[in-house]
Amino acid sequence: MLQITARDLAALTDGTLVGGATGDELITGTAQIDSRQVAAGDLFTAFRGEHVDGHDYLDAAQRAGAALALVTEDRGLPAVLVHDVQSALTVLAHAQLERAREENPELVVLAVTGSAGKTGTKDLLGTILSAHGPTVAPAGSFNNELGLPLTVLRVTSETRYLVLEMGARGIGHIAELTAIARPDIALVLNVGSAHIGEFGSVNAIAQAKGELVEALAPNGRAILNAEDRLVLAMAERSAAPVVSWGFTTGDVRGADLTLDQRARVRFDLVVPDGLTTLHGEPVAAGRYGVHPDLLGEHQGANVLAALTAALSAGVDPATAAAALEGATLASGQRMQVLEAAGVLVIDDAYNANPDSMRQALKTLAHLGRSHRTIAVLGEMLELGGDSVRLHDEIGRLVVRLNIGQLYAIGDGAAPIHHGASLEGSFGGESEFLDTVDEAVAVLERTVQPGDVVLLKSSRDAGLRKIAAPLIECLSRRGDHLEVGPTQNGDDQ
Repeated sequence: MLQITARDLAALTDGTLVGGATGDELITGTAQIDSRQVAAGDLFTAFRGEHVDGHDYLDAAQRAGAALALVTEDRGLPAVLVHDVQSALTVLAHAQLERAREENPELVVLAVTGSAGKTGTKDLLGTILSAHGPTVAPAGSFNNELGLPLTVLRVTSETRYLVLEMGARGIGHIAELTAIARPDIALVLNVGSAHIGEFGSVNAIAQAKGELVEALAPNGRAILNAEDRLVLAMAERSAAPVVSWGFTTGDVRGADLTLDQRARVRFDLVVPDGLTTLHGEPVAAGRYGVHPDLLGEHQGANVLAALTAALSAGVDPATAAAALEGATLASGQRMQVLEAAGVLVIDDAYNANPDSMRQALKTLAHLGRSHRTIAVLGEMLELGGDSVRLHDEIGRLVVRLNIGQLYAIGDGAAPIHHGASLEGSFGGESEFLDTVDEAVAVLERTVQPGDVVLLKSSRDAGLRKIAAPLIECLSRRGDHLEVGPTQNGDDQ
């Protein structure tokens, strides 16, 4: 949390006091971009977005108790006027973290990246580390040049662990994020086809993701996926020692990976002799059972990665494994399980790429051994010239996995329906629907007790708007509604 006067903030950001600010105003909270989230002592940062201008909410922020605002336009309220709010926030976050490190030399910064699974892995790390000491790892995908500084600004002198998610849409993006917050432990999950339309090739994606390990000091740790050759090759780019993980190879192993009847992942964590923490302390060797409440074999990799990073951060393996007993993800719409009226809804509509789509469908197929399965799929964005082919492949996979019913939603997902039809889906097992509203209506009419429904698409494809009305409809049928953790994804 911040402890800075308006005068010092202006000096740090090359800003000017405006709106009657005396310079003595004291910020004691954190930074907020949404006036609805402001609490007493916070700094309100007035961003201009595509649809909303934060300056229009300065009055609301002040009424909510904001000590000061960071602005690019003087609206007559106490504020620091800067040339660019985002740049100023970046400078402030970097200064805050460096001060926290000086006050608490034991603070460990962990950063996660990868083409898929980084938000869930960040959540898992937060769960493990929180059992060991004060941890900052907020729910959601705060993984860009705006979200990361907001996360950093939650740090206090008491914080033991800071967990950061770092995303990239181009070469150099992660390097910019690590300049704000240099990691002590860098975890790279995988290199896949997410955003390939923007990067141009998988090798370019690997180049971008590897910027995370390049930021490590020699006394840091690189935590790398031993079963992804592009990730493991990043060892050559790290000045720090490497700890690898995997189910078939690697320093830290997962053994006896299985899925139970509800498709929840189960495995044993195997820690070898000779493994040491970031600070050179020995890690207890042994075998430890891991039983989170997470669906899908792919979650095993995320869990194993998080455990490996936590061991390097100094968490005892038995404590780490115990912290994940029955654990779910703090960030919603990522294989989030909802139940109502005897229907199981798997809401995985926050994001999608070909790799995660395949993994989610395989999990659905596992559940299909004793339930009717329904895949509701939308467009996977940012796939460039390969988009039609990749969507077609997903449709064909649905048929091969013997999914009971497919609904492809929206024009961008039409190749999914076409691929399923060409693969041999006849008699209405695959349907194309134009809109999300149409999908909701069809599901409300056709879903029956015992069904398992998967919702999967990129966020902007809109399928994230299906779960709530569907669950509401099902709950009216009279059964008790059980809802897991959700995420407020609304902006200002």
